[in-house]
Order: sequence, then structure tokens, then C-alpha cells
Amino acid sequence: MKAVAPTGPVQANPVKKSESRTALVRRARRINRELAEVYPYAHPELDFENPFQLVLATVLSAQTTDLRVNQTTPALFAKYPTPEDLAAANPEEVEEILRPTGFFRAKTRSVIGLSKALVEQFGGEVPGRLEDLVKLPGVGRKTAFVVLGNAFGRPGITVDTHFQRLVRRWQWTEQTEPEKIEAAVGALFPKSDWTMLSHHVIFHGRRICHARKPACGACPIAPLCPAYGEGETDPEKAKKLLKYEKGGFPGQRLKPPQAYLDAGGKPAPPLEAG
Repeated sequence: MKAVAPTGPVQANPVKKSESRTALVRRARRINRELAEVYPYAHPELDFENPFQLVLATVLSAQTTDLRVNQTTPALFAKYPTPEDLAAANPEEVEEILRPTGFFRAKTRSVIGLSKALVEQFGGEVPGRLEDLVKLPGVGRKTAFVVLGNAFGRPGITVDTHFQRLVRRWQWTEQTEPEKIEAAVGALFPKSDWTMLSHHVIFHGRRICHARKPACGACPIAPLCPAYGEGETDPEKAKKLLKYEKGGFPGQRLKPPQAYLDAGGKPAPPLEAG
């Protein structure tokens, strides 16, 4: 049975500091299973067709929305389809394309720089190893794991701001540094779960478990959450807090894979009607 948002008040279920390691692992994995049922279509919300496009899109997604990136990258990919093309690009022309994403001058330096590095160091191919990816301009561990998990099928945990916020709310870890969070959370799950776990958590953070006012009353994992009550608990009021970037759909990809569409050709809904 799919997890659904609660229809009435949920009893808080605080997790004690004395929660055993075994209990923590079980609770964490149950949360992930519940989120997998709520977001069966969870996926990277950036449009891409190859590893080069994904690494560019991920770098460009800093300090802006994935939707904005998806509106911007078609022109970039069309004009500069290969690392060789972008490495030889006129920076002013690239800046003009990237202007809508914000911080466009710095992002232009990054995408041209990483393209040059790909040409000079990796034969124009995006490497499939963490240690190589993080050497590229503008690419940190978060971007590297997005690329590894979604372009190469190699497990990785993407510790973005949503991921950090939620795993701390759920008391999976008290760490604050991304690499320590990555290690602590990774130890709770088999490696094969890491990439989809990241998608589930990020989807939930963007849609329901917001930073300032989480929609607790509309949260399908409320009974498992030690932070239940930090946000709006009334189901009707909480529903009004559900957030999507634009268009009201769970995925903001402009070209979603067919698997993520329902029979009517629209993105599948985030929660089963209840």
C-alpha cells in the first residue's frame, strides 16, 4: 500500500537520545521505503542526455532552481554540444546564455574551465571516478555524486541543503559538515540505496519538509519523524504549504522520461489521494 498524507492529527513520536543503533537503522530504512512509495518517480530534476550535459547542468544549478537551469541549458547544449566546443567558446557569448541562472560570470568560468580540463586531461570524456571529477573547476563532492549516481550508475549520496536539513531533523546524524553527514548517513544504508535515497530525501525536502515551515500535517512519514510539530500540523492548513517550483507538478524537468508520466501524459502526482 502506498504511503499517504495523514488525514487527521498525528501523534508525535519523539525519538529518545538513547535510541539504539539498530533502532536508528530500522527507522531510517523505513523512512526511505515510505518515501520510495510516495515518490516512485524520484529522479534528478535536471534535463540531460549524457554525462557532459549533466555535469554542466549540475554546476549551473548552484543558487538557482532546476527549472531555471532546464530553461537555460537547451541553448547552451545546442551551441556547445561537446567539451571541445565549450572549451573554445567566447566567454561573453556563454555569459549571455547563462545570465538567467545568476552568478553567470563565475558559472561561465567554471563550465569553460571544466570543459578545457576534460579536453586536456580526460580526452574530452567525463571521468567516472570521484577523485577525477572533483578536480574539475566548479565540481565538488555533491556535483560529483550527482554525476556518478545518475550518469554512471555508481552509488553516491548527494548532500545538498535539503538533504542536510532533513537527515538532521530525522536525527539520523548530528553532523553539520557535508562529508561527515555523507559518511554517517551512508553507514545506515547499503550502497545500492544511496543514489535513490538522495532523490527521495531531496524530493521530500523540496515539496513537504520545508526549511521555515514544514507541512507536518501533510507529511506521509509524520509518525516516524522526531521533529513532527515543528511545522503546521493541521492537515488542511498543511496542504496549502505544499510547494512546487512552477506548474504544480512534482518534477520540473521539461523533458521528463516517459516512465515518469501517467497515462494522460502528465507527471505522476506526489501523493495518493486520500
